[in-house]
Amino acid sequence: MPSINVFRRLLGGQADRRQQPRLQAEAGACVMVVDDSSTIRAVLAKLLIQDGYAVLPAENGEQALELARSERPALIFLDIVLPGMNGFMVLRALRHDERTRDIPIVMISGNVQATEQFYVQRFGADDFMKKPFGRAEVFDRIRRLVESGRMVARQEDISPAALSSMSEEEMAAIPDVAMPDPGDLAGVDGDAAGDASRV
Repeated sequence: MPSINVFRRLLGGQADRRQQPRLQAEAGACVMVVDDSSTIRAVLAKLLIQDGYAVLPAENGEQALELARSERPALIFLDIVLPGMNGFMVLRALRHDERTRDIPIVMISGNVQATEQFYVQRFGADDFMKKPFGRAEVFDRIRRLVESGRMVARQEDISPAALSSMSEEEMAAIPDVAMPDPGDLAGVDGDAAGDASRV
């Protein structure tokens, strides 16, 4: 099949991406997941634990700030629409605190207005991930952070079982795709827009 060989030469001998090892952050790195949905927290935790990360869950902005300051995670996945202190307010507080200002932050939302607002202004976050999301989207965000030097690259692997208190049955019961909650589909309140503009 000479035409296939010509095509391969034109590509410069690049290997199929699926055959290349996936760039990962340091094994055992602590990743905080901030979302008021227990389902989203569980799905993200499952994906991260299966890939060798430790997970620190937070269900609201106040808890996220407290944990971020005391635990200093290597990465934060932060939902925009949260009860009380919204994600933009949390982002601003994290960026203004010298203990947390350098932590990479990936904002997440299924809310259309919050998504548009994020893309217009960025607000100091490292990246954004739209709900619904699955394994590929999560690890693509981590790969980008490793490539940019925002996270340390993995040198050795670690057993996922060592990072979770859940049984294999409990892990299997959690879906692999995180869907937005019905509340995420509603509009962002006016305070969120105002807080975001001050980040």
